[in-house]
Amino acid sequence: MDVSTAIKGGGLRGKLNKVVLAYSGGLDTSVVVPWLRENYGCEVVCFTADVGQGIKELDGLEEKAKASGACQLVVKDLKEEFVRDYIFPCLRAGAIYERKYLLGTSMARPIIAKAMVDVAREVGADAVSHGCTGKGNDQVRFELTFFALNPELNVVAPWREWDITGREDAIEYAKKHNVPVPVTKKSIYSRDRNLWHLSHEGDILEDPANEPKKDMYMMSVDPEDAPDQPEYVEIGIVSGIPVSVNGKNLSPASLLSELNEIGGRHGIGRIDMVENRLVGMKSRGVYETPGGTILFNAVRELESLTLDRETIQVKDSLALKYAELVYAGRWFDPLRESMDAFMEKITETTTGSVTLKLYKGSVSVTSRTSPHSLYREDISSFESGDIYNQADAAGFIRLYGLPMRVRAMHEKGI
Repeated sequence: MDVSTAIKGGGLRGKLNKVVLAYSGGLDTSVVVPWLRENYGCEVVCFTADVGQGIKELDGLEEKAKASGACQLVVKDLKEEFVRDYIFPCLRAGAIYERKYLLGTSMARPIIAKAMVDVAREVGADAVSHGCTGKGNDQVRFELTFFALNPELNVVAPWREWDITGREDAIEYAKKHNVPVPVTKKSIYSRDRNLWHLSHEGDILEDPANEPKKDMYMMSVDPEDAPDQPEYVEIGIVSGIPVSVNGKNLSPASLLSELNEIGGRHGIGRIDMVENRLVGMKSRGVYETPGGTILFNAVRELESLTLDRETIQVKDSLALKYAELVYAGRWFDPLRESMDAFMEKITETTTGSVTLKLYKGSVSVTSRTSPHSLYREDISSFESGDIYNQADAAGFIRLYGLPMRVRAMHEKGI
């Protein structure tokens, strides 16, 4: 069916009025544009979110989108909102998935999907579309956000519908529909980049036994090649949220960019892991999160001063669930929002500064201070003090150990 005919009378799979497409300008999303027009007889509005993926990714996008058949391209700069409203709440919560993953892609999808819902309202679209495959997590993250914010929107996921199975099929479809084929060199890795991290998947990484190649990394130097002298960095934190680097107050996005540069040159934040995807399979990924790793360590070290034992234990247990919800795309779930309210309250006094030492891939703490510190040198000192009477420990130990003592007495028939 001719595309112009499809738009007038409906497509091969039905009729939609206008679709907002999450668009990157690459081959996959470029062929989605004519496919939507052909199959749903609709106008296509391409949408691109700037979440810090780099200026090269945004060059020439409008020309590419219109050449593919889109009626317009909408670009929104979401970097500050992304860091302030998505990254920093996860950082404050201590959210980390399966012991390693700092949720870089997981945090970015909800803000992109939310912006798509906003654009759909602005342009009068009745549907949204994404280029996620049917085997990954991102399809879930996008669509749960669509459901939560506008359940009336239709959702089109071409990779779950079309017959295109790979790059060669996509190139053939593009040529058939006069879509300019991107001439950029195809990376052997599947990558996702934003202001928080860069992920690598595919090729030799699909075998967990293979060591990543040295030239794969893009945000960080090899720790072996990092400077031979350590660098110290001071992070200022207010109520669990970073606000300054080395005494300089910065906006959320600027602060993270600064730490990415600092951490990257010292080989900080490389993670190689096998994770359990939401859809059931295991996958191997390598992540670079230099600035995020520095911030995660700083906040955790400050909490060692400002939170008591029970609070830390409860917060850590909730952080596991918080991370799971974010990973699974349930950002706008009332449960995550309620947990976030707890995290905000519990970290009200997590204010102060932390100095970290960066050296050849390692991060170690050298100093922590807080006006709300629960650490009292006059109590903790091995020297005698007025507040803590060591003789009191005897009675405490007898009561604390009473259950164990009773059990032992029972076993011995005493």
